[in-house]
Amino acid sequence: MYFDAHSDIWCDVTTRRLNGETNVFDRCHLERMRKGGVEGSIFVIWVDPPYDVDYVKRTEQIMAAAKAEIAECQSFRIVHTYDEMMQANADGKIYIFIGIEGMATMGKDLSWIDRYYDFGCRHGILTWNEANDLGAGALSGKDYGLTDVGKEAVRRMQEKGMLLDVSHLNDNGFWDLVKITQKPFVASHSNSRALCSAPRNLTDDQLRAIRDVNGVVGLNAFNLFIDDDPKNQTVQRLAEHAAHMIDVMGIDHVGCGFDFFEFIDNPDTMSTMTDTGSPCTKGLANCSEIPNLFACFEKMGMSKEEMEKIARLNFQPKIFAFRAYILPGGQRHHTYEVSGSVRAVF
Repeated sequence: MYFDAHSDIWCDVTTRRLNGETNVFDRCHLERMRKGGVEGSIFVIWVDPPYDVDYVKRTEQIMAAAKAEIAECQSFRIVHTYDEMMQANADGKIYIFIGIEGMATMGKDLSWIDRYYDFGCRHGILTWNEANDLGAGALSGKDYGLTDVGKEAVRRMQEKGMLLDVSHLNDNGFWDLVKITQKPFVASHSNSRALCSAPRNLTDDQLRAIRDVNGVVGLNAFNLFIDDDPKNQTVQRLAEHAAHMIDVMGIDHVGCGFDFFEFIDNPDTMSTMTDTGSPCTKGLANCSEIPNLFACFEKMGMSKEEMEKIARLNFQPKIFAFRAYILPGGQRHHTYEVSGSVRAVF
């Protein structure tokens, strides 16, 4: 079974519900997720083009559509903690965390963090590809890092227990976040820049920085982040990204964050991300094909235990509350806590 740390399914839910459809997840997504063995995911609130002409309006539409879908759907359950995740899984439900991909909606109004949290969000990415009042995305063409407002947003999100995600931040924003973070963060859907030069991918130094805070990087199935040559944009090449990332970070810091797009057919949206006409990787076009990646891992000689870590176990402990204490001599002592009880110490 697999945990996918990044999905844009709320976009499809919103578009379809605004067109009068209902029960979108069960009708349009459940079969593929079941076939692919997806047991849980982070569904993000993402304002995709061309709706970014009014971030607030589209964000409110997504939240309203998600709320309606949540009330209707019986196959998934929204969760906020590790315990809730494990209970949903035991009950046979797909567990879904709500996240935010790009927080341009808030402008400089940090009260939006409280609004997101109260809606159920436990994850957040400060930017998408754009530059906004918090920082600049990797594809924005801007080289400034986090703004003062962005740095305060980081602090507030961590105080509330939201999981910070650096996928989409530009390099300067990444390193600004590293300087001020007090807790683990993740890159939910990014690959290795050593194997593919896309600026959305991470350098080896960035991978090591995520390792050093006990974070995780999710492998991204979007073809442009797999290889510069379209002929090599294959599931095998993504497996090679995993191998390189394991060499740099260790097996405990690589997971899945596939960013599948097969259900988004809006040409205005796709033209902002790819000029190939399709984001699909050969052998990994949608979540039903996730086992193909793990078949590559098996051929590469990975053990069952190593594959289980990548499939779901590495991301799961990063979802719940984290605290760090400085011990005498400067040694950092980490504990994860769930409902007041210690889950793990390392």
